[in-house]
Amino acid sequence: MSTKTKMALAAGVVAITGAGLGAAAVGASAVDDQEAAITGTPLEQASEAALAETGEGRVTDTEVGDEESYYEVEVTLDDGSQVDVQLDREFTVVDATADDRTEDGEGS
Repeated sequence: MSTKTKMALAAGVVAITGAGLGAAAVGASAVDDQEAAITGTPLEQASEAALAETGEGRVTDTEVGDEESYYEVEVTLDDGSQVDVQLDREFTVVDATADDRTEDGEGS
């Protein structure tokens, strides 16, 4: 194989490897941006605390490691409005804020 051919092959390998690493980085950042749902016993405890705070509704979304608190529980009230309930690690409510979206995703 000539030196020119070896150089062309090496350049191709570098380009393919670089493209693969770029795709992996994009994939990893997409995974990092996903919110992790609360599961198991913590889900039961967080749901109970959030519903006790709102007094009605049903849990429609959860997140562990939220930027505002340790747990976030979204409760959709009977009228379709939503409340985001923030909880600490011991499932104590630290904030409850009406969300300006309804269950169908529209603003109020």
